[in-house]
Amino acid sequence: MIDLKFLRENPELVKENIKKKFQDHKLPLVDEVIELDAKARAAQQEADDLRAKKNQISKEIGKLMAQGKKEEAEAVKKEVADISARLAELEPLETEYSAKVTEIMMKIPNIIDPSVPIGKDDSFNQEIEKFGEPVVPDFEIPYHTDIMERFDGIDLDAAGKVAGNGFYYLMGDIARLHSAMTAYARDFMIGKGFTYCIPPFMIRSNVVTGVMSFEEMDAMMYKIEGEDLYLIGTSEHSMIGKFIDTINDEEKLPYTLTSYSPCFRKEKGAHGIEERGVYRIHQFEKQEMIVVCKPEESKDWYEKMWQYTVELFRSLDVPVRTLECCSGDLADLKVKSCDVEAWSPRQKKYFEVGSCSNLGDAQARRLKIRVKGADGQKYFAHTLNNTVVAPPRMLIAFLENNLNADGSVNIPKALQPYMGGTEKLVPKH
Repeated sequence: MIDLKFLRENPELVKENIKKKFQDHKLPLVDEVIELDAKARAAQQEADDLRAKKNQISKEIGKLMAQGKKEEAEAVKKEVADISARLAELEPLETEYSAKVTEIMMKIPNIIDPSVPIGKDDSFNQEIEKFGEPVVPDFEIPYHTDIMERFDGIDLDAAGKVAGNGFYYLMGDIARLHSAMTAYARDFMIGKGFTYCIPPFMIRSNVVTGVMSFEEMDAMMYKIEGEDLYLIGTSEHSMIGKFIDTINDEEKLPYTLTSYSPCFRKEKGAHGIEERGVYRIHQFEKQEMIVVCKPEESKDWYEKMWQYTVELFRSLDVPVRTLECCSGDLADLKVKSCDVEAWSPRQKKYFEVGSCSNLGDAQARRLKIRVKGADGQKYFAHTLNNTVVAPPRMLIAFLENNLNADGSVNIPKALQPYMGGTEKLVPKH
Protein backbone atom coordinates (compact mmCIF):
# COMPACT_ATOMS: atom_id res chain seq x y z
CA MET A 1 0.00 0.00 0.00
CA ILE A 2 1.44 3.35 -1.02
CA ASP A 3 1.36 6.52 1.06
CA LEU A 4 -2.00 8.32 0.79
CA LYS A 5 -0.26 11.71 0.93
CA PHE A 6 1.95 10.62 -1.99
CA LEU A 7 -1.11 9.61 -4.02
CA ARG A 8 -2.88 12.86 -3.17
CA GLU A 9 0.09 14.91 -4.36
CA ASN A 10 1.09 12.70 -7.33
CA PRO A 11 -2.09 11.21 -8.84
CA GLU A 12 -0.74 11.16 -12.41
CA LEU A 13 2.43 9.38 -11.34
CA VAL A 14 0.34 6.74 -9.57
CA LYS A 15 -1.81 6.33 -12.69
CA GLU A 16 1.28 5.99 -14.88
CA ASN A 17 2.57 3.26 -12.53
CA ILE A 18 -0.76 1.42 -12.87
CA LYS A 19 -0.41 1.59 -16.66
CA LYS A 20 3.13 0.20 -16.46
CA LYS A 21 1.69 -2.79 -14.62
CA PHE A 22 -1.00 -3.22 -17.30
CA GLN A 23 -3.83 -2.82 -14.79
CA ASP A 24 -5.77 -0.06 -16.54
CA HIS A 25 -9.00 -1.24 -14.92
CA LYS A 26 -7.61 0.18 -11.66
CA LEU A 27 -7.09 3.71 -13.02
CA PRO A 28 -10.50 4.99 -11.76
CA LEU A 29 -9.50 3.95 -8.23
CA VAL A 30 -7.06 6.88 -8.01
CA ASP A 31 -9.73 9.53 -8.58
CA GLU A 32 -12.11 7.62 -6.33
CA VAL A 33 -9.58 7.69 -3.49
CA ILE A 34 -8.93 11.40 -3.95
CA GLU A 35 -12.67 12.17 -3.83
CA LEU A 36 -13.30 10.00 -0.76
CA ASP A 37 -10.20 11.34 0.96
CA ALA A 38 -11.40 14.92 0.43
CA LYS A 39 -14.79 14.01 1.93
CA ALA A 40 -13.13 12.26 4.86
CA ARG A 41 -10.86 15.21 5.62
CA ALA A 42 -13.76 17.67 5.28
CA ALA A 43 -15.88 15.58 7.66
CA GLN A 44 -12.98 15.32 10.10
CA GLN A 45 -12.26 19.06 9.95
CA GLU A 46 -15.91 19.96 10.55
CA ALA A 47 -16.12 17.45 13.39
CA ASP A 48 -12.93 18.76 15.00
CA ASP A 49 -14.22 22.35 14.78
CA LEU A 50 -17.54 21.34 16.30
CA ARG A 51 -15.88 19.43 19.13
CA ALA A 52 -13.74 22.44 19.97
CA LYS A 53 -16.77 24.73 19.88
CA LYS A 54 -18.80 22.31 22.00
CA ASN A 55 -16.09 22.19 24.65
CA GLN A 56 -15.83 25.96 24.67
CA ILE A 57 -19.51 26.81 24.99
CA SER A 58 -20.24 23.94 27.39
CA LYS A 59 -18.14 25.78 29.96
CA GLU A 60 -20.44 28.82 29.62
CA ILE A 61 -23.53 26.95 30.78
CA GLY A 62 -22.37 26.69 34.40
CA LYS A 63 -21.37 30.36 34.48
CA LEU A 64 -24.74 31.48 33.07
CA MET A 65 -26.66 29.31 35.55
CA ALA A 66 -24.60 30.74 38.42
CA GLN A 67 -25.48 34.23 37.25
CA GLY A 68 -29.16 33.33 37.10
CA LYS A 69 -29.31 33.67 33.34
CA LYS A 70 -31.40 30.57 32.81
CA GLU A 71 -32.81 31.53 29.41
CA GLU A 72 -29.37 32.21 28.01
CA ALA A 73 -28.13 28.97 29.55
CA GLU A 74 -30.98 27.04 27.91
CA ALA A 75 -30.11 28.62 24.56
CA VAL A 76 -26.50 27.48 24.95
CA LYS A 77 -27.72 24.01 25.95
CA LYS A 78 -29.76 23.85 22.74
CA GLU A 79 -26.72 24.89 20.72
CA VAL A 80 -24.69 22.13 22.41
CA ALA A 81 -27.45 19.65 21.61
CA ASP A 82 -27.47 20.76 17.96
CA ILE A 83 -23.70 20.32 17.80
CA SER A 84 -24.00 16.86 19.36
CA ALA A 85 -26.61 15.90 16.78
CA ARG A 86 -24.39 17.06 13.94
CA LEU A 87 -21.42 15.17 15.43
CA ALA A 88 -23.57 12.05 15.56
CA GLU A 89 -23.97 12.42 11.78
CA LEU A 90 -20.34 13.25 11.07
CA GLU A 91 -18.52 10.68 13.19
CA PRO A 92 -19.88 7.63 11.32
CA LEU A 93 -19.05 9.40 8.05
CA GLU A 94 -15.44 9.88 9.19
CA THR A 95 -15.16 6.15 9.87
CA GLU A 96 -16.99 5.18 6.67
CA TYR A 97 -14.91 7.37 4.37
CA SER A 98 -11.62 6.33 5.99
CA ALA A 99 -12.52 2.63 5.71
CA LYS A 100 -13.41 3.02 2.02
CA VAL A 101 -10.17 4.89 1.33
CA THR A 102 -8.14 2.13 3.00
CA GLU A 103 -10.02 -0.60 1.13
CA ILE A 104 -9.33 1.02 -2.25
CA MET A 105 -5.72 1.87 -1.39
CA MET A 106 -5.12 -1.83 -0.72
CA LYS A 107 -5.95 -2.49 -4.40
CA ILE A 108 -3.63 0.14 -5.89
CA PRO A 109 -0.22 -1.35 -6.78
CA ASN A 110 3.00 -0.18 -5.19
CA ILE A 111 5.31 2.15 -7.11
CA ILE A 112 7.83 -0.01 -8.97
CA ASP A 113 11.55 0.72 -9.07
CA PRO A 114 12.70 2.68 -12.16
CA SER A 115 15.03 -0.20 -13.08
CA VAL A 116 12.15 -2.67 -13.53
CA PRO A 117 11.67 -3.64 -17.22
CA ILE A 118 8.21 -2.89 -18.60
CA GLY A 119 6.27 -5.88 -19.86
CA LYS A 120 2.81 -7.42 -19.66
CA ASP A 121 3.73 -10.89 -18.33
CA ASP A 122 6.62 -13.19 -17.44
CA SER A 123 7.54 -13.63 -21.10
CA PHE A 124 9.05 -10.13 -20.83
CA ASN A 125 11.30 -11.01 -17.88
CA GLN A 126 14.95 -10.36 -18.62
CA GLU A 127 17.96 -12.55 -17.91
CA ILE A 128 20.52 -10.83 -15.68
CA GLU A 129 23.36 -13.32 -15.23
CA LYS A 130 24.24 -17.02 -15.42
CA PHE A 131 26.21 -18.86 -12.75
CA GLY A 132 27.81 -22.21 -13.58
CA GLU A 133 28.01 -23.98 -16.91
CA PRO A 134 24.73 -25.60 -18.00
CA VAL A 135 25.54 -29.13 -19.17
CA VAL A 136 23.52 -31.63 -21.18
CA PRO A 137 25.05 -35.10 -20.65
CA ASP A 138 25.41 -37.66 -23.40
CA PHE A 139 22.85 -39.93 -21.74
CA GLU A 140 19.11 -39.47 -21.36
CA ILE A 141 17.89 -37.76 -18.16
CA PRO A 142 14.63 -39.39 -16.99
CA TYR A 143 11.71 -37.39 -15.59
CA HIS A 144 12.35 -36.51 -11.94
CA THR A 145 9.72 -38.86 -10.53
CA ASP A 146 11.21 -41.70 -12.59
CA ILE A 147 14.60 -40.98 -11.03
CA MET A 148 13.03 -40.99 -7.56
CA GLU A 149 11.20 -44.25 -8.24
CA ARG A 150 14.52 -45.97 -8.97
CA PHE A 151 15.37 -45.31 -5.32
CA ASP A 152 11.86 -46.26 -4.07
CA GLY A 153 11.81 -42.63 -3.08
CA ILE A 154 8.32 -41.42 -4.02
CA ASP A 155 4.76 -42.72 -3.90
CA LEU A 156 2.28 -40.52 -5.74
CA ASP A 157 -0.42 -43.18 -6.03
CA ALA A 158 -0.77 -43.66 -2.28
CA ALA A 159 -0.70 -39.89 -1.73
CA GLY A 160 -3.46 -39.51 -4.30
CA LYS A 161 -5.64 -41.94 -2.37
CA VAL A 162 -4.92 -40.25 0.95
CA ALA A 163 -5.04 -36.56 -0.05
CA GLY A 164 -5.68 -36.26 -3.80
CA ASN A 165 -3.64 -34.75 -6.61
CA GLY A 166 -0.82 -32.38 -5.71
CA PHE A 167 0.49 -34.41 -2.77
CA TYR A 168 3.24 -37.00 -2.41
CA TYR A 169 5.05 -39.39 -0.11
CA LEU A 170 8.83 -39.10 -0.13
CA MET A 171 10.62 -42.21 1.07
CA GLY A 172 14.07 -43.51 2.02
CA ASP A 173 17.11 -41.82 0.49
CA ILE A 174 15.02 -39.24 -1.37
CA ALA A 175 13.21 -38.21 1.81
CA ARG A 176 16.56 -38.01 3.60
CA LEU A 177 17.98 -35.93 0.75
CA HIS A 178 14.99 -33.57 1.06
CA SER A 179 15.61 -33.10 4.79
CA ALA A 180 19.35 -32.74 4.26
CA MET A 181 18.75 -29.83 1.90
CA THR A 182 16.60 -27.93 4.40
CA ALA A 183 19.10 -28.57 7.19
CA TYR A 184 22.00 -27.45 5.00
CA ALA A 185 20.07 -24.34 3.91
CA ARG A 186 19.30 -23.53 7.55
CA ASP A 187 22.96 -23.71 8.57
CA PHE A 188 24.05 -21.88 5.41
CA MET A 189 21.87 -18.89 6.36
CA ILE A 190 22.89 -19.01 10.02
CA GLY A 191 26.44 -18.76 8.71
CA LYS A 192 25.42 -15.56 6.92
CA GLY A 193 24.36 -14.06 10.26
CA PHE A 194 20.61 -14.76 10.03
CA THR A 195 18.64 -15.84 13.10
CA TYR A 196 16.91 -19.20 12.70
CA CYS A 197 13.18 -19.31 13.42
CA ILE A 198 10.31 -21.78 13.17
CA PRO A 199 7.16 -19.63 12.83
CA PRO A 200 3.42 -20.32 13.21
CA PHE A 201 2.07 -22.21 10.23
CA MET A 202 -1.30 -20.45 10.46
CA ILE A 203 -1.98 -16.71 10.50
CA ARG A 204 -4.95 -14.42 11.02
CA SER A 205 -6.69 -12.56 8.20
CA ASN A 206 -5.27 -9.16 9.18
CA VAL A 207 -1.76 -10.57 8.72
CA VAL A 208 -2.70 -12.15 5.36
CA THR A 209 -4.01 -8.85 4.00
CA GLY A 210 -0.94 -7.13 5.43
CA VAL A 211 1.59 -9.22 3.52
CA MET A 212 -0.11 -9.83 0.18
CA SER A 213 -2.67 -8.52 -2.29
CA PHE A 214 -6.28 -9.72 -2.38
CA GLU A 215 -5.62 -11.41 -5.74
CA GLU A 216 -2.74 -13.46 -4.30
CA MET A 217 -4.80 -14.30 -1.22
CA ASP A 218 -7.67 -15.70 -3.29
CA ALA A 219 -5.34 -17.71 -5.51
CA MET A 220 -3.12 -19.14 -2.77
CA MET A 221 -4.50 -19.31 0.75
CA TYR A 222 -6.39 -22.17 2.41
CA LYS A 223 -8.93 -20.91 4.96
CA ILE A 224 -9.53 -22.81 8.20
CA GLU A 225 -13.28 -23.29 8.32
CA GLY A 226 -14.99 -21.56 11.26
CA GLU A 227 -11.86 -19.72 12.42
CA ASP A 228 -10.01 -16.54 11.55
CA LEU A 229 -6.97 -18.52 10.45
CA TYR A 230 -5.26 -19.31 7.15
CA LEU A 231 -2.57 -21.88 6.35
CA ILE A 232 0.59 -20.07 5.26
CA GLY A 233 1.64 -20.22 1.61
CA THR A 234 5.19 -19.35 2.65
CA SER A 235 6.81 -18.61 6.02
CA GLU A 236 7.48 -15.05 4.86
CA HIS A 237 3.85 -14.37 5.79
CA SER A 238 4.17 -15.21 9.46
CA MET A 239 7.77 -13.96 9.66
CA ILE A 240 6.84 -10.44 8.52
CA GLY A 241 3.69 -10.72 10.64
CA LYS A 242 5.94 -11.16 13.69
CA PHE A 243 6.54 -7.40 13.59
CA ILE A 244 2.90 -6.33 13.28
CA ASP A 245 2.02 -3.10 15.12
CA THR A 246 5.53 -2.57 16.52
CA ILE A 247 7.81 0.42 16.96
CA ASN A 248 11.41 -0.74 16.55
CA ASP A 249 14.56 1.04 17.65
CA GLU A 250 16.58 2.13 14.65
CA GLU A 251 19.86 0.93 16.13
CA LYS A 252 18.52 -2.66 16.30
CA LEU A 253 17.93 -2.83 12.54
CA PRO A 254 18.25 -4.76 10.36
CA TYR A 255 16.35 -7.82 11.56
CA THR A 256 17.58 -10.79 9.50
CA LEU A 257 15.68 -14.02 9.96
CA THR A 258 15.71 -17.39 8.22
CA SER A 259 12.79 -19.72 8.73
CA TYR A 260 11.69 -23.26 8.02
CA SER A 261 8.07 -24.15 7.40
CA PRO A 262 5.70 -26.31 5.43
CA CYS A 263 3.77 -24.30 2.85
CA PHE A 264 0.22 -24.80 1.60
CA ARG A 265 -1.15 -23.44 -1.67
CA LYS A 266 -4.48 -23.87 -3.44
CA GLU A 267 -3.41 -23.00 -6.97
CA LYS A 268 -1.49 -25.59 -8.93
CA GLY A 269 -0.79 -23.14 -11.76
CA ALA A 270 -0.47 -23.83 -15.46
CA HIS A 271 -1.09 -27.29 -16.82
CA GLY A 272 1.28 -29.30 -18.96
CA ILE A 273 3.92 -31.99 -18.85
CA GLU A 274 6.09 -30.12 -16.32
CA GLU A 275 3.16 -29.88 -13.89
CA ARG A 276 3.38 -33.60 -13.16
CA GLY A 277 5.37 -34.96 -10.24
CA VAL A 278 6.47 -32.53 -7.51
CA TYR A 279 6.94 -29.39 -9.60
CA ARG A 280 3.63 -27.74 -8.65
CA ILE A 281 2.01 -29.11 -5.51
CA HIS A 282 -0.37 -28.14 -2.73
CA GLN A 283 2.06 -28.85 0.10
CA PHE A 284 5.82 -28.44 0.29
CA GLU A 285 8.58 -27.33 2.64
CA LYS A 286 10.85 -24.35 2.34
CA GLN A 287 13.69 -22.43 3.93
CA GLU A 288 13.02 -18.71 3.64
CA MET A 289 14.85 -15.49 4.52
CA ILE A 290 13.37 -12.11 5.43
CA VAL A 291 14.90 -8.74 6.25
CA VAL A 292 13.34 -5.76 8.03
CA CYS A 293 15.58 -2.74 7.55
CA LYS A 294 15.90 1.02 7.14
CA PRO A 295 14.63 2.30 3.76
CA GLU A 296 18.07 3.39 2.60
CA GLU A 297 19.43 -0.13 3.15
CA SER A 298 16.83 -2.18 1.28
CA LYS A 299 18.49 -2.00 -2.14
CA ASP A 300 21.75 -3.37 -0.76
CA TRP A 301 19.93 -6.14 1.09
CA TYR A 302 18.05 -7.07 -2.06
CA GLU A 303 21.34 -7.65 -3.88
CA LYS A 304 22.79 -9.65 -0.99
CA MET A 305 19.75 -11.88 -0.61
CA TRP A 306 19.48 -13.22 -4.15
CA GLN A 307 23.23 -13.74 -4.18
CA TYR A 308 22.92 -15.99 -1.11
CA THR A 309 20.54 -18.26 -3.02
CA VAL A 310 22.85 -18.39 -6.02
CA GLU A 311 25.78 -19.27 -3.75
CA LEU A 312 23.83 -22.08 -2.09
CA PHE A 313 22.78 -23.66 -5.40
CA ARG A 314 26.28 -23.46 -6.79
CA SER A 315 27.62 -25.19 -3.67
CA LEU A 316 25.38 -28.12 -4.64
CA ASP A 317 26.67 -28.17 -8.22
CA VAL A 318 23.47 -26.77 -9.73
CA PRO A 319 23.89 -24.11 -12.47
CA VAL A 320 21.49 -21.19 -12.08
CA ARG A 321 20.59 -17.88 -13.64
CA THR A 322 18.85 -14.76 -12.35
CA LEU A 323 15.89 -13.24 -14.13
CA GLU A 324 14.62 -9.68 -13.61
CA CYS A 325 10.82 -9.69 -13.24
CA CYS A 326 9.04 -7.22 -15.51
CA SER A 327 6.35 -4.80 -14.35
CA GLY A 328 3.42 -7.02 -15.31
CA ASP A 329 4.90 -10.00 -13.47
CA LEU A 330 5.30 -8.14 -10.17
CA ALA A 331 2.73 -8.72 -7.43
CA ASP A 332 1.06 -5.48 -6.36
CA LEU A 333 3.12 -4.95 -3.20
CA LYS A 334 6.52 -5.48 -4.84
CA VAL A 335 8.93 -2.69 -5.78
CA LYS A 336 11.41 -5.00 -7.48
CA SER A 337 11.83 -8.75 -7.81
CA CYS A 338 14.06 -11.32 -9.46
CA ASP A 339 13.69 -15.07 -9.91
CA VAL A 340 16.46 -17.58 -9.44
CA GLU A 341 16.15 -20.35 -12.01
CA ALA A 342 17.97 -23.68 -11.99
CA TRP A 343 19.23 -25.50 -15.06
CA SER A 344 17.32 -28.60 -16.13
CA PRO A 345 19.50 -30.91 -18.27
CA ARG A 346 16.43 -32.95 -19.17
CA GLN A 347 14.39 -29.99 -20.42
CA LYS A 348 17.49 -28.13 -21.69
CA LYS A 349 16.21 -24.94 -20.11
CA TYR A 350 16.04 -23.12 -16.77
CA PHE A 351 13.06 -23.26 -14.40
CA GLU A 352 12.14 -21.18 -11.35
CA VAL A 353 13.36 -22.36 -7.95
CA GLY A 354 13.09 -19.17 -5.93
CA SER A 355 12.18 -15.51 -5.89
CA CYS A 356 13.71 -12.48 -4.17
CA SER A 357 11.58 -9.38 -3.58
CA ASN A 358 11.90 -5.87 -2.20
CA LEU A 359 8.50 -4.63 -1.03
CA GLY A 360 9.59 -1.19 0.11
CA ASP A 361 7.34 0.00 2.93
CA ALA A 362 4.15 -1.57 1.51
CA GLN A 363 3.89 -4.43 4.01
CA ALA A 364 5.16 -2.24 6.85
CA ARG A 365 2.49 0.37 6.10
CA ARG A 366 -0.27 -2.24 6.12
CA LEU A 367 1.02 -3.97 9.28
CA LYS A 368 2.17 -0.78 11.04
CA ILE A 369 5.81 -1.85 11.32
CA ARG A 370 7.48 1.38 12.36
CA VAL A 371 10.98 2.47 13.26
CA LYS A 372 11.94 5.11 15.83
CA GLY A 373 14.97 7.07 14.66
CA ALA A 374 17.69 8.64 16.79
CA ASP A 375 15.85 11.97 16.47
CA GLY A 376 12.66 10.44 17.86
CA GLN A 377 10.86 10.56 14.52
CA LYS A 378 8.94 7.45 13.41
CA TYR A 379 8.90 6.01 9.90
CA PHE A 380 7.93 2.77 8.17
CA ALA A 381 10.53 0.02 7.76
CA HIS A 382 11.30 -1.71 4.46
CA THR A 383 10.73 -5.47 4.17
CA LEU A 384 12.31 -8.03 1.84
CA ASN A 385 11.96 -11.77 1.36
CA ASN A 386 13.75 -14.47 -0.59
CA THR A 387 13.60 -18.22 -1.05
CA VAL A 388 16.69 -19.96 0.28
CA VAL A 389 15.57 -23.34 -0.99
CA ALA A 390 12.29 -25.13 -1.64
CA PRO A 391 13.32 -28.82 -1.66
CA PRO A 392 10.71 -30.27 -4.03
CA ARG A 393 11.95 -28.07 -6.88
CA MET A 394 15.49 -28.20 -5.58
CA LEU A 395 15.21 -32.02 -5.66
CA ILE A 396 14.38 -31.85 -9.36
CA ALA A 397 17.35 -29.61 -10.12
CA PHE A 398 19.69 -31.52 -7.83
CA LEU A 399 18.84 -34.98 -9.14
CA GLU A 400 19.07 -33.96 -12.80
CA ASN A 401 22.38 -32.12 -12.39
CA ASN A 402 24.06 -34.75 -10.19
CA LEU A 403 22.81 -37.85 -12.02
CA ASN A 404 25.28 -40.32 -13.48
CA ALA A 405 24.81 -42.58 -16.50
CA ASP A 406 24.44 -45.64 -14.25
CA GLY A 407 21.54 -44.01 -12.36
CA SER A 408 23.54 -43.13 -9.26
CA VAL A 409 23.45 -39.58 -7.85
CA ASN A 410 26.53 -37.71 -6.61
CA ILE A 411 26.31 -35.96 -3.23
CA PRO A 412 28.41 -32.75 -3.24
CA LYS A 413 30.82 -32.25 -0.33
CA ALA A 414 28.71 -29.47 1.21
CA LEU A 415 25.77 -31.87 1.62
CA GLN A 416 27.63 -35.01 2.66
CA PRO A 417 27.68 -34.23 6.42
CA TYR A 418 23.86 -34.02 6.29
CA MET A 419 23.70 -37.40 4.53
CA GLY A 420 25.82 -39.29 7.08
CA GLY A 421 28.94 -38.93 4.97
CA THR A 422 27.34 -40.56 1.90
CA GLU A 423 29.14 -39.57 -1.30
CA LYS A 424 26.81 -41.26 -3.77
CA LEU A 425 23.26 -42.58 -3.80
CA VAL A 426 22.89 -45.93 -5.59
CA PRO A 427 19.50 -46.79 -7.12
CA LYS A 428 17.62 -49.93 -6.07
CA HIS A 429 16.23 -50.50 -9.57
